[in-house]
Amino acid sequence: MNLNDPRELASLLEAFLLASGKPQSLERLFELFEERERPEPASFKEALELLRQSCAGRAFELIEVASGYRLQVRERYAPWVGRLWEERPQRYSRAMLETLALIAYRQPITRGEIEDVRGVAVNSHIVKTLLEREWIRVVGYRDVPGRPAMFATTKAFLDHFNLKSLDQLPPLAALRELEPEPLLAFEDDAAVPEGLQARADLAAEETPAEPREETSFSSLLAELDSMEQGLKTDFDDLLVEAEGGELTGASDEEGLPRH
Repeated sequence: MNLNDPRELASLLEAFLLASGKPQSLERLFELFEERERPEPASFKEALELLRQSCAGRAFELIEVASGYRLQVRERYAPWVGRLWEERPQRYSRAMLETLALIAYRQPITRGEIEDVRGVAVNSHIVKTLLEREWIRVVGYRDVPGRPAMFATTKAFLDHFNLKSLDQLPPLAALRELEPEPLLAFEDDAAVPEGLQARADLAAEETPAEPREETSFSSLLAELDSMEQGLKTDFDDLLVEAEGGELTGASDEEGLPRH
């Protein structure tokens, strides 16, 4: 096999990615070749582009995420491919998604700051689940009384959502378009039949009102919109100097995505 031929190299890279089942960085792909047979970097890039083009019209595609390159089934086939697994995909609560969104757009952020925006306490199970899924991690501790932990997203978060970097997060304006339209008010002159109104009043008295969150999704998006200017895409400054010169951030070895 002529590894300096981009077409032959593209086929070999396809085999690597299909066999691995997870993203592979360029550095890792380089390591798979002995030094004497290792192709030139330019050949690698050309081969990856040829591989991407060869996926056109096929059921899978080549994408680049935070951890490297990955071959994956196209999203439009997901409803059918998902039937291969008996276990249904997990559905995430609105509270969890709002918490994850705040961490993604305003990292590093503490639990207390999340609660200030949402207007309600953050369930410990939500934070535990996000940590167990390795979508977030503790990157340091705020230098205030109590020294609360600061959270930020991880490469696993970017990989899961098919993102190469935080710069690819959708703008908040796009998220706002997904919010349901408010219900239109009815005309006052449309009288409600007395019998129907009496039943509704009786049901309201018998059924205790469910607690409601103090913060609406609209106000959450507005708060995120005001915070978007402070979105961090370079994590070199996550190391925070504590009093006395002691570092309070996490080590670079844990590695959030860099740009």
